[in-house]
Parts: sequence; structure tokens; C-alpha cells
Amino acid sequence: MAAQQTPPGECPQCWQHAHDQRVHRHLGPREDCPQCVDHMVNGCPYLVPKKKSFWW
Repeated sequence: MAAQQTPPGECPQCWQHAHDQRVHRHLGPREDCPQCVDHMVNGCPYLVPKKKSFWW
């Protein structure tokens, strides 16, 4: 799977973990990803860029 560009308004880590199966491949059955758990508990550590405005 080719690397995809994170769309505007999305957190890069959330996007990668949701759309790249290789990220969680090393985890066992029913094992939580420590990065995802930390992300859910503490929130997004990134400044998420806003979506482009389509108003003229």
C-alpha cells in the first residue's frame, strides 16, 4: 500500500493508524496499540491544519 497524504483537517497519526495496516501488524490478538491508547487518553499532539475554505 502506497503512503497516502494526510488530508487537511486530519491528525497525521490518526490517519496513518486508521489507514495503514502495517502499523498494527506486530500486535497480538486483542492487544491495544500503546500509541493509539495514549492518543485517545491525551488527545492529538499535533496541530491539525484546517480544511481549505471553499467560500469565494
